[in-house]
Amino acid sequence: MPERTPTPAEIKRWRQYLADERAEAAVYRDLAKRRDGEERTILLALAEAEGRHAKHWTELLGEHALTTARASLHNRFLGFLARSFGSVFVLALAQRSESRSPYASDTDATRAMAADEAIHEEVVRGLATRGRNRLSGSFRAAVFGANDGLVSNLSLVMGMAATGVGSQVVLFSGIAGLLAGALSMGAGEYVSVRSQRELLDASTPTQVTLSAAPSLDLKDNELVLVYLARGMSREAAEHRAAERMGQFTCDCDPSLSLRPDKFETSNAHETLGTAWGAAGSSFCFFASGAIVPILPFLFGMTGAGALVLACALVGLTLLATGGVVGVLSGASPLWRGLRQLGIGLGAAAATYLLGLAFGGVVG
Repeated sequence: MPERTPTPAEIKRWRQYLADERAEAAVYRDLAKRRDGEERTILLALAEAEGRHAKHWTELLGEHALTTARASLHNRFLGFLARSFGSVFVLALAQRSESRSPYASDTDATRAMAADEAIHEEVVRGLATRGRNRLSGSFRAAVFGANDGLVSNLSLVMGMAATGVGSQVVLFSGIAGLLAGALSMGAGEYVSVRSQRELLDASTPTQVTLSAAPSLDLKDNELVLVYLARGMSREAAEHRAAERMGQFTCDCDPSLSLRPDKFETSNAHETLGTAWGAAGSSFCFFASGAIVPILPFLFGMTGAGALVLACALVGLTLLATGGVVGVLSGASPLWRGLRQLGIGLGAAAATYLLGLAFGGVVG
């Protein structure tokens, strides 16, 4: 690259790039401290790559690199999370950060740097996916439970208030809705997850082929049917059956030999989560969500003021839960939060209108 005097705007931009690259490298190093094995190696390799990028901007800046900018607020926040927690939330945020790299459209960045950032997004996505899989069972129940508690109990409170009943009746209705909903969610989630686990267990092949094979009739070899039912081609099924019956002492065609029989079910169970964990998450998070709409009534508020405050509290909570889902999924937290807010308040408004209509008919 020919030497030239950079403009003030370029110096400012390069300094920001340099600060952010250093911050991102620190994030990956801090995450690596909390990992071991392959994940640690991957994170350190990412930190090294960010260091190469930082070196590029340092060389471009020359003497101007002596004065550095502060990393962006996003990267500073990410660094704090990495140092303090090192959780899947940090990886999810890092994935989103990598996806917004400006290098692809910046002529001062090399093509290799732009390609690095694109690959980094996929690397971080892969690391984050492991954590998402570990969280997904109980986390799904938790998010569903919290939002169901928020929306259903707010709707119940709004509907009851719209009929014109007293604030005490609204409060006790909300408490009853909290207890009934939390117990129902917990029991339903337990049964759901337990049933799904039983279905997975029932679908797992057994090792009966090992014990039964020596006694089978060679002319009517039903062992072939077992492997055909598992999805093998006839050629592979016949080859495997011959192995099991002791006709082959070696594997002449490795592409047909599928020995030994190993069935990976841990990932499915890990993704699903435990039945008790899902039930507990559903109960607790439904209750934590359902208590929010009745907080104003618990503290003695009445009338329209209590309803407005209940809607505001629920709205803020819906924004927060939607934002968390957005962060974990690598999507926009704001958009996910607004979507949750629109759905929740829309349901509450519909119930309020129904309460007004019902109250008018009864009155």
